Amino acid sequence: MMKITQFILFILLFETTSAQNNRKDYTQYVNPFIGSAPQDTNSLSGSVFPGACMPFGLVQLSPDTYDAPEDPASGYNYNERTIVGFSHTHLNGTGVGDLYDIMVQPITGTPLWQPGDAKKTRSGYRSAFSHTTEKASPGYYAVRLDDYKVNVELTATAHVGFHRYSFPATDSAYVLFDLDHTLDKKRNYWVCRIIETHIKQVDAYTIEGYRVLTGWAKLRKIYFVAKFDQPIQQSLFVNGNRKYANVNVINGNNSKAAFRFNTNKSQVVQMKVALSTTSTSAAYKNLEAELPEWNFDATVANARSAWNKTLSVIEADGTDAVKQIFYTGLYRNCIQPNDLADADGSYMGTDFVVHKAIDHQHYSTFSLWDTYRATHPLYTLFAPQKDAAFINSMLRQYDSYGYLPIWQLWGDENYCMIGNHAIPVITDAVLKGIKGFDHEKAYQACVGSSTTDHPGAPFSVLNKYHYFPENIQSQSVSLTLEIAYDDWCVAQMANKLGKAKDAAFFTERSAYYKNLYDARTKFFRAKNDKSEWINPFNPLQYGGNGGNPFTEGNAWQYFWYVPQDMPALITLTGGENAFNEKLDSMFTLQAKDSDVNGNASGFIGQYAHGNEPSHHVAYLYNYSGQPWKTQFYVHKILTELYSNTVTGLSGNEDCGQMSAWYIFSAMGFYPVNPASGLYVFGSPLLQHVILHLDNGKIFTINVNNTGKPYIQSVKLNGKRYEKNYILHSDIEAGSVLEFEMGDQPNKEWGINTGSRPSR
Repeated sequence: MMKITQFILFILLFETTSAQNNRKDYTQYVNPFIGSAPQDTNSLSGSVFPGACMPFGLVQLSPDTYDAPEDPASGYNYNERTIVGFSHTHLNGTGVGDLYDIMVQPITGTPLWQPGDAKKTRSGYRSAFSHTTEKASPGYYAVRLDDYKVNVELTATAHVGFHRYSFPATDSAYVLFDLDHTLDKKRNYWVCRIIETHIKQVDAYTIEGYRVLTGWAKLRKIYFVAKFDQPIQQSLFVNGNRKYANVNVINGNNSKAAFRFNTNKSQVVQMKVALSTTSTSAAYKNLEAELPEWNFDATVANARSAWNKTLSVIEADGTDAVKQIFYTGLYRNCIQPNDLADADGSYMGTDFVVHKAIDHQHYSTFSLWDTYRATHPLYTLFAPQKDAAFINSMLRQYDSYGYLPIWQLWGDENYCMIGNHAIPVITDAVLKGIKGFDHEKAYQACVGSSTTDHPGAPFSVLNKYHYFPENIQSQSVSLTLEIAYDDWCVAQMANKLGKAKDAAFFTERSAYYKNLYDARTKFFRAKNDKSEWINPFNPLQYGGNGGNPFTEGNAWQYFWYVPQDMPALITLTGGENAFNEKLDSMFTLQAKDSDVNGNASGFIGQYAHGNEPSHHVAYLYNYSGQPWKTQFYVHKILTELYSNTVTGLSGNEDCGQMSAWYIFSAMGFYPVNPASGLYVFGSPLLQHVILHLDNGKIFTINVNNTGKPYIQSVKLNGKRYEKNYILHSDIEAGSVLEFEMGDQPNKEWGINTGSRPSR
């Protein structure tokens, strides 16, 4: 009887705890303004936007502080003091800008058709604003436009932006549409140009239209329909400098329109704007499917609920500041990829033909050079079925292109960055046994993407020379190293699927990076097609995105890029002592300002946390017998290069990768080799973590003496644990991991050869 009573009490306690967890609002820890300003005049901002969106939704409805955005690519900078308007699509933390579609601006008075000068008179429709009236949370944004005395509130569903404007009492309240608003049209790369625009007033409450343009994505079509809850009193149309009277439609390539409302009696004007990549009729269907009602507050609540469900998969406890950085980072990892599919599953394919997705999901915005490192491994932990949906979307590009995405935006391949890093994403999912996509087809796509010549990846050259000669292929050192890793990934899939011949081929090619190692300078260097070293050589000299052997980095930062075989790199370096000495120098050697380019920030010596090539480097001491140094530097990066302020990111967010590093590291580990199923220990910053796994189990992390940098001991499921890494299979089993931390390093823990990761 006593046991039954105890069991009942346990069930009641469990149900009470579960109910409390279900009620807990994790969105309260999300601050969308984190990283929206640069840390200093020499640093990049996080290039993030604060506006309203849904998890992985198409619409990101947010303010633009620039008329022609370029840097930051999000279009928003916290340090600016005027807003030019609110556009419905944005990129989260990228280094290159695009989108900014269907910009609107509520105004009062006579419409002026140009946005004005932010730094001078602000003539035009641009308005001043104050951060005291600006608010942002998941699914909601609000601000007051001071020049017009208009309070703006924004929320969203996946494909619909919902606006609520509180105007003053006036008969000259306007909502202005600017279809010419884009990224900077004057730049000389990925040139932006409006090809066609169309705006039509359908009736007193409805506007529809589209625009076609080229830019970072070489061809994009965006269809929209806007519905108002008040009747339009007057319509004004312009194209360029030409104004049109007594018309209800305008076509051109520089179209704007203003719609007047009488707000003398009712000051609130609401507007819903639905988007589609396929057609105007599909935009109507998206509106009807997602937002048929006019309940703004309920839409905000639904968005908040959706975000809370997404964020609650990881229950994290720590200081308020750490939780804010952690959950804001998790939020930003779920802003993209974006679902392009309409309500019926239709989407515009990479072949510019409308297709229908069987699963009614089709995702784009794949910043793979960044996100394969930690963002996609993070998805495999907290959203594995979403990761499968992303892979299905990638495979659709393979069907039409013959190779997987490199950097895909709005369903279009823009060939930005290097490597074929959809491959490690797919390999990781296959090796972890994630279901929901065809593993055999995915493997064939990886093989095809590793053998078919395409821009930036001439495999026939690699097969001939066993490296990329710089006089044939620019960015040759970075490309040789990165494709060697991709090849290792293909080999692992081949082994798993029993394809021995393929496994042997790709394993051999994965070692070609050794052909660019110079034993004299002890760096990877560029050669020409005669196998001669290219001089002069300065290991501190940065490359950008072409014209140099290194991509957004230098020889110091790329030296460590052999994640598939760190023991081999240690041997190549001359053994553990030489490896550790070089790694020590990485964190202490200062560069001249003349050697650094605009992609580098967040420096600790040559370690540049503001860009991705450095992200795994602090963890490498675990491979060479000095794990306490990893703990020191990881703790330093966590506490000095992140904060819960507007300057809280040391570089571009890069579609979540900057925050994914923090999320993993704050939990205590990081995927140095993103497709290995192995996570290397660092220095946990959170006190307690519960990860609700897709298989129904729970993985728990407990940290004693939180905030101390050094690991004293580790337990796994209550037993002493000497390894300085944990396997994905341990996490999936629903284990309990416990860290004991301290102020001084324990140099006896995690140093034995059997304790170290081998891949």
